[in-house]
Amino acid sequence: MKQQICILGSTGSIGTQALDVISQHSDLFEVYCLTANNRVKELAEQARRFHPAAVVIANEEKYGELKSLLDDKPDIKVFAGKQALDEVVEAGPIDMVLTAMVGFAGLSPTIHAIKAHKKICLANKETLVVAGELICQLTAENHAQIIPVDSEHSAIFQSLVGEDENPVDKILLTCSGGPFRLLTHEEMGHVTAADALKHPTWTMGAKITIDSATLMNKGFEVMEAKWLFGVPAEKIQVLIHPQSIVHSAVQFEDGAVKAQLGVPDMRLPIQYAFTYPKRLPLQGDRLDLFRQPLEFFEPDVKKFKCLALAYEAIRKGGNMPCILNASNEIVNAGFRKGECTFFGMADIIEQTMAKATYDPHPDYEVYVQTDAEARRIASEIMNNN
Repeated sequence: MKQQICILGSTGSIGTQALDVISQHSDLFEVYCLTANNRVKELAEQARRFHPAAVVIANEEKYGELKSLLDDKPDIKVFAGKQALDEVVEAGPIDMVLTAMVGFAGLSPTIHAIKAHKKICLANKETLVVAGELICQLTAENHAQIIPVDSEHSAIFQSLVGEDENPVDKILLTCSGGPFRLLTHEEMGHVTAADALKHPTWTMGAKITIDSATLMNKGFEVMEAKWLFGVPAEKIQVLIHPQSIVHSAVQFEDGAVKAQLGVPDMRLPIQYAFTYPKRLPLQGDRLDLFRQPLEFFEPDVKKFKCLALAYEAIRKGGNMPCILNASNEIVNAGFRKGECTFFGMADIIEQTMAKATYDPHPDYEVYVQTDAEARRIASEIMNNN
């Protein structure tokens, strides 16, 4: 029987590439549900192509428009709202849920999917950034499986296959360095959102592209790796690797290093998450190591302060990563709108981390309250600057 897949965030970069993977293996996979936040027309077009049992638009104001676009498809059920997202992932026929939503919004439906014992193909890193301890606890309690989709964490996962209980000495988490790697501190003070959105190697959504430019995305990935692989942050080393060929590596106690290499193509980790432990054919470019050298550099945390703030949030623990994430979502959107500067993002996040209520032992309700408070504080600081 075909594996039934629910894609949370089907109109985004990860979601659209996942649909390409599914279309290449339509004999193995079938779309059960597609969801989006605001992109009604794109969602309707996807629904017409893949004929899911259900579609969900998170923005309830868009329900009428989506319903009318699919009026001639009575077999496709149309839902709207955050509660609908939580409920649809629990549907009995679903085998796996690809969590490709952006930001804190992905936490609640992921929790519901875990409690429904679904296989989680995790592309929403904020789920583990905000509530890593809770997610790990729920995964163990519900015997759910999480397979990472981020290229770096998929690479680490692949490097660990077959190693069983061999202790990890160090995780080597690679990073392209973003578009500003070679700029001076002074030059970076004048960059714009348009500059930041020109990522040198990956094609991604706007939010994650800005996070990659500040290296906050890499800080989030350190947190994600900590929870996924049970390795403390001090054993996770970030390496700037401009070619984005070595997607990440693992060093073992004997000094051996295993890495996963490939062209920058997110369809590979998406497909691997769907098919693990099997590997299936995938159309696309192949790696040619004769074409370019492989370079590695240390990150400059003075120029990229967000990475340092992420490590600080990890050390502090509790709800501090939640505060970091919420304030980052605010300033990321603010920078794209021209409401704060590139360096101003890190400054506002740092001030929010100092002002928001700290809780060393948060539960889900505390995370929700923390997210709201940190967003309010960050917004106030940004508006007053």
